[in-house]
Amino acid sequence: MDDIRQPAVAGTFYPAEPSRLRKLVLEYLETAVPAITPQRPKAIIAPHAGYIYSGPVAGSAFKSLKGKMAGVRRAVIIGPAHTKAIRGLAAVSASAFGTPLGAVTVDKAGVDAVLALPQVQIDDAAHVYEHSLEVMLPFLQIIAQDFSIIPLVAGQTTGEEVAELLSLLWDGPDTIIVISSDLSHYYGYGTAKKLDGKTAEAIQQCRPENLKRESACGVRPIQGLLIKAREKGLRTETADLRNSGDTAGSKDRVVGYGAFLFYEGLFEQPGFSNLEKPG
Repeated sequence: MDDIRQPAVAGTFYPAEPSRLRKLVLEYLETAVPAITPQRPKAIIAPHAGYIYSGPVAGSAFKSLKGKMAGVRRAVIIGPAHTKAIRGLAAVSASAFGTPLGAVTVDKAGVDAVLALPQVQIDDAAHVYEHSLEVMLPFLQIIAQDFSIIPLVAGQTTGEEVAELLSLLWDGPDTIIVISSDLSHYYGYGTAKKLDGKTAEAIQQCRPENLKRESACGVRPIQGLLIKAREKGLRTETADLRNSGDTAGSKDRVVGYGAFLFYEGLFEQPGFSNLEKPG
């Protein structure tokens, strides 16, 4: 494949050397907070900062999929735009995304399907330097063998537009949804904890209307997932909720990270949370 989207943040956000990268991702998965619910989630929300900061929390999201990816043929990955202003959501013309661990094929049929929506267009420039999708891929490459991706960057859009897109791609157990988003940005530690707690509560309760722009950089993709989750009666679990002050940074100005899991009709009590487990 000669039209591979090359990695933009290998060597900065995560190791560029394959063996180091594989070892680091496996460490995050091994030490991650385990999910309460044993079944494979339909969707996850995971953070996308440099691995030294958000990797432990991302590990808690992807750990819920480890050993459960049999039958999954594609992952829909939606993250916010950081490098280019766009209207709607940007798809890509590339046939694959590269990482130090190899290339991941793009599901062209899925891309073609969402291009029928007015809010989706091909915009390769929005993907060239974008990290929010790229940093998800090594985790998926470690836990899955044979899968394709539908990578989408969200710009000026709405939760309703994202939900409409997800409706086209939802399918059955062969498709998983990965929303890439950090939470609050650059507040003091105590303030961030309060803000991220409210965001986690809104996600737990599937209340997209309770999320604000400052709740998360990927607020629109999260809102879209919550709209679909409420429509389909998905149950939500908070696997991990920390910030950069807990992982590798100063507590003066922190970035929040959360790992959230969404299940299809598996248990009756909504809002399970590892944060509320006794002991």
